[in-house]
Amino acid sequence: MEDCITDLSRLPGIGRKTAARLSMHLLKMKKEDVRRLANRLTLFRENILICKECGGLSEEEVCPICKDPKRDRHTILVVEETKDLFAIEQTGYYNGLYHVLGGKISPLDGVGPDNLHIKDLIEKVKSGEISEVILATNPDVDGETTAVYLAKLLKGSSVAVTKLASGLALGTHIEYADELTMLRAIEGRRGL
Repeated sequence: MEDCITDLSRLPGIGRKTAARLSMHLLKMKKEDVRRLANRLTLFRENILICKECGGLSEEEVCPICKDPKRDRHTILVVEETKDLFAIEQTGYYNGLYHVLGGKISPLDGVGPDNLHIKDLIEKVKSGEISEVILATNPDVDGETTAVYLAKLLKGSSVAVTKLASGLALGTHIEYADELTMLRAIEGRRGL
C-alpha cells in the first residue's frame, strides 16, 4: 500500500492524501478493472510519440494536426506545453499549425533558451512559408520572459509576431484581479 501511495504521489497535483484516497479506491475496484487501467497506462506510455513537426503528442511520427491539409500552413501558434495545445485546439477557433516549446525560460529553475525547442521554431520561420507567429505563452513572469525573448529573436525576420491578448477573464470581478492582469486588460482594451 505504501509503495502505491508513494508512486501515485509522484504525479503532478497528487499529494499523499489524494494518493492514499486513490489507492483505497483501487482496492475497492474489481481486479479486472485495475488490470485494464494498468494495461491502458502501459500502452499509453509505450505508444504515444512526440510529433516530429510540432512537438505535440501523436500515435504516429507526425500528428493529425500537422498532417491535416486544411490547416493554415502560414501561421504557427507557439505554446509552452502540449496541454496548452490541447486547450487551444478544444476551442475550435484556431486553424493553423503549432509549435510546442517544451517549457518556458525560467532561470530560477535552471531552464534557459537552449533547453527549449526554439531552434526548431527559427528553422520553420527561415523556411519562408510562415507569415505569422502567434506567441501563446502563459501570462506569468517566465511566460512573458519567454515571449519577449522569442519576439526579439524573430524581430529581424519577415514574419508578423503577435501575442494572444490577455486581461480580465469573462465572469471575473475586477476587485480580484492581480496587477499584471489589470495592466494587460487596460493595455489590450478595444473600442466598442
